[in-house]
Amino acid sequence: MKHLVKDFNPHITCYICKGYLIKPTTVTECLHTFCKTCIVQHFEDSNDCPRCGNQVHETNPLEMLRLDNTLEEIIFKLVPGLREQELQREIEFWKKNKPQENGQDESPKADKPKADEEGDENEEDKDYHRSDPQIAICLDCLRNNGQSGDNVVKGLMKKFIRCSTRVTVGTIKKFLSLKLKLPSSYELDVLCNGEIMGKDHTMEFIYMTRWRLRGENSYPMVLQYRPRIDFG
Repeated sequence: MKHLVKDFNPHITCYICKGYLIKPTTVTECLHTFCKTCIVQHFEDSNDCPRCGNQVHETNPLEMLRLDNTLEEIIFKLVPGLREQELQREIEFWKKNKPQENGQDESPKADKPKADEEGDENEEDKDYHRSDPQIAICLDCLRNNGQSGDNVVKGLMKKFIRCSTRVTVGTIKKFLSLKLKLPSSYELDVLCNGEIMGKDHTMEFIYMTRWRLRGENSYPMVLQYRPRIDFG
């Protein structure tokens, strides 16, 4: 029996916008899935799941969201042309929100595939993420007077960088450790608007959920770093 795309619509459309799921994002508390932008905007005004009404988190429901990359690939295969349309939309968005030309050539590279690390590198791998939309970031050293480690963590000579929107906080930390010549065991916190960012957060996610949606319209986006604080 041959199935049509519309047969799968209940499973691949967003409850909020009624369109196909774009960057499907699942609420881990109830396992309901929405477009990433839709659910992030919803959580700006509510801590409850828009579908079942259950409270997701008392203070920060955004921490309970997980991207579903497998579902995204399934949707792209089911709906012809959707991947290309979404890529073009992203390109247009970042063109309209183009950062000021104050970035430097230095920038963190996105994590390479494992084959790269083993030396089996080819020309296609070298261009990994190069065609992605780019974002300018200011990496600012957050100094805490008297805190252990202040004498180790310094400000960067060139604190403005440009990188792929898909670069993660984990990669930014590796970049900082390399530039600041920190010991391999030394750990950093990376913050945006005073909130510690998770290592798997991408620059796009931080921009959309912590920078733009909180009224910050200036460029570049500012991320602060400091020695890791152990709260016990």
